Amino acid sequence: MLHPVGPLSAAVYWRRRLMVLALLLAVVGGGGWLGIALLTGGSGGSGDPGGSASASTSTAPGTPALERVVPSLASVQTPTAPATPTAEPPPPAGPQPGDPCGDDMIGIEVRAPGGVSQGSAPTLELVVANISSVPCVRTLDLELQEIVLLDGQGTRLWGSNDCQPESSDDVRTLAPGEQVVFPLVWSGLSSEPACAEERTAVQPGQYVLRGRLDTKVSGDTPLTVQ
Repeated sequence: MLHPVGPLSAAVYWRRRLMVLALLLAVVGGGGWLGIALLTGGSGGSGDPGGSASASTSTAPGTPALERVVPSLASVQTPTAPATPTAEPPPPAGPQPGDPCGDDMIGIEVRAPGGVSQGSAPTLELVVANISSVPCVRTLDLELQEIVLLDGQGTRLWGSNDCQPESSDDVRTLAPGEQVVFPLVWSGLSSEPACAEERTAVQPGQYVLRGRLDTKVSGDTPLTVQ
C-alpha cells in the first residue's frame, strides 16, 4: 500500500489516492475545505510558482467589512402605555344647610292694599322667604331693604330709604319655606334720594311698588291711589 506499483510513476498514484481521500472527506462533511485545498494545491509545479497554493482573503478598496444594521431613531416606535380611564368628576353639590342664602334661594315680595286714599298713610310689607329646600343664612339688615313707588312710565316717585333711612344688624338662618315680614308706613308723599327735594302728595292714579333686599329685587305689586 505504501509503495504503489504500476506502469506510472509513484507521484501519479499518490495524487490519485489524495484525490479519493479528499472526495471522501467532502462527502462526510468534515473535510470539505481540506479536500478543496488538496484538489487545488496538489500539483507540485503548475499554477503556483512557489509549488504550493496560498489562500488569502482580501477586501476591495472602499468596500466595508461586516456591518451591523442599526435602525434610525425615527423608525423606532416607542411603546405607549395604555391610557388610564379617568373617573367622571362628581356632580356639583347643591346648597348645604348653613350655607348663605343666594339670590336664587330667596323670594322677595311687596304686600300692599289694593287701593289707598290720597294723603293717607298705608302700611306696606316687605316679605323675604327662603324658597330653597335647605336652611340657609341671609343678612336682613334694614339698610339693605327698600320699597320704591313707580308710575306707569317707570319714573321713581318715592323710596323708603330716602328721608328716614334705618340700619340694623340682622343675620338670620331661614328654614325652608320660612318667611320674614318687615312692615313700614308710607306717608303718601313723594321723595328723592337723601330727601333732596320738597315732598308732595302723590296724585291719584295707577302705580306699582317694587321691593329689594340688597341685590335681590321683587316683582311689581300694583297700587291704586284714589
